Amino acid sequence: MIALIVILVVIALIVLILVGSYNRFVRQRFQVQSAWANVDTELKRRYDLVPNLVSTVQGYAAHERGVFEDVARTRSAAQAAQGPAASSAAEGPFVAALGRLIAVAENYPQLKANENFLQLQGALSDTENRIQASRSYYNATVQQFNTRIQSFPSNVIAGLFHFQLAEFFQIDEAQRAVVGEAPRVDFSGVAPTAQPTTSSAGPPSGAPPAPGT
Repeated sequence: MIALIVILVVIALIVLILVGSYNRFVRQRFQVQSAWANVDTELKRRYDLVPNLVSTVQGYAAHERGVFEDVARTRSAAQAAQGPAASSAAEGPFVAALGRLIAVAENYPQLKANENFLQLQGALSDTENRIQASRSYYNATVQQFNTRIQSFPSNVIAGLFHFQLAEFFQIDEAQRAVVGEAPRVDFSGVAPTAQPTTSSAGPPSGAPPAPGT
């Protein structure tokens, strides 16, 4: 009788451990999905800003048609990308084209003094910071999730219930070369005025601490 009780207790403990590990995987998978949704929101915010920025620069540098076409083409490709891996590949060419657009603007003092252009610069700078913060948070959650999937004994549960490794979101430097070298999109030296107020579904600037493992 005692032996039977011990066996039942051991079985119960194993079941509790399995259930706890499975539920933890579910929570972490949701955290990864939620973190990616934040990244996606910030990327869309930037995509929405770019047409107005292009339109403003065109008013001063209409002859830079190649730059504007590159921005439009790579923006469309980035918008069409689905998921972290595809977005990572599409971001390189888009950021490079956007950098060349900013480089064009630097050649026109009157454009740099344009109030609308300054507002767009400020909004884009803020969005870039939000993207960096949300990307860091997302990649941290992915790393924790993937580590558990590949670690023993949690990898047994991952295999039993088909939990798959999540994709990281990183701009591929090789993809940047597709459209050539470009200045880094950096407005840290700009003191934007009258920035349009926007709301964000993503994490606040300054990446929040990653969820506990």
